[in-house]
Amino acid sequence: MARIGAFPTERRVTSADLPTMSPQITGFHKQFASDNTAGICPEALTALAAANEGFLPSYGEDPITRAVCDRMRELFETDCDVYFVFNGTAANSLALASMCQSYHGVVCAETAHVETDECGAPEFFSNGAKLLTVPQQLGKVSADAIKAMVTKRNDLHFPRARVLTISQSTEVGTVYSADEIRQLTAVARNHGLRTHMDGARFANALASLDCAPADITWRSGIDVLCFGGTKMGLPVGEALVFFDRALGEEFSWRCKQAGQLASKMRFLSAPWLAMLKSDVWLRHAAHANTMARLLAEKLRAIPGIGAPPPQANAVFAQLPPAVMTALRDKGWYFYDFIGGKARFMCSWATTPEAVEKLAADVRACAAC
Repeated sequence: MARIGAFPTERRVTSADLPTMSPQITGFHKQFASDNTAGICPEALTALAAANEGFLPSYGEDPITRAVCDRMRELFETDCDVYFVFNGTAANSLALASMCQSYHGVVCAETAHVETDECGAPEFFSNGAKLLTVPQQLGKVSADAIKAMVTKRNDLHFPRARVLTISQSTEVGTVYSADEIRQLTAVARNHGLRTHMDGARFANALASLDCAPADITWRSGIDVLCFGGTKMGLPVGEALVFFDRALGEEFSWRCKQAGQLASKMRFLSAPWLAMLKSDVWLRHAAHANTMARLLAEKLRAIPGIGAPPPQANAVFAQLPPAVMTALRDKGWYFYDFIGGKARFMCSWATTPEAVEKLAADVRACAAC
């Protein structure tokens, strides 16, 4: 078998919601809750349809999946192993499980997605490895915080720290520079930790930094990357990139056991091939980042509204509770987030018209 990395309580939405939720149907949409709410981008949809021709081998043995994995190696400029899974929870949890034993600890920010939003999946798939949370500043962990945690105890009554995981971009929309990543991975290495990057919005971070993908991954000391596809416009599917190939030697079996082996793998991999061609993924990510900057600028111009300049595609605005309620009454979707702020997430499908309308409604609600 060739080494291809082959894996590759909410309100129910009704048809009445579609005209206001789809940017393809109307001039603007009211969905800023998540970049997951956007549809499939045109390039990925075309590739998905094109893959639906004829018969191809199953379980990642098809030429499309092979081509995507080769393209990933070109993109990252190294001989890495690539696998595909259905969603981000599986990507993060299975990656971490492959990097540690059940009696180990995973160091992460107290706001990390693996800690706050994975329903215990990392612990479940690792058979008990404990998440060791450390303080964060603007979503980022510091070298000192990591060192304090891993040197806190060395007795056998406490989990032995063996993995560091960071998010890029972070849960509060900030982006680690290559220098920051190198500092963190150096500390991790000095204490025997492997390093994992939750890259659910890796595309947005890279578009913000304007550097090579390798510069903020393996060249900066990252062993495993969970490369987010869904949030950047794919229908489904995340990629796991093992820069340290030894960590992924038996990952195929782990994916199969976890129900993450797609029999018709080409439908997970084909959209990736379209996105990676001519840097389509980066263009879409850059657009989302631009829409976020535009929204933040317009919100800051409204008296009494605070919205720091975004580093990626998320805008965190300080809105009075009455304004948030009024916006929701007008049909806008967004999340109450960390620190009591309103989070507005932009995507490949966010339009300037939607940003203008949202800002206008915030202004009107704030004036009431």
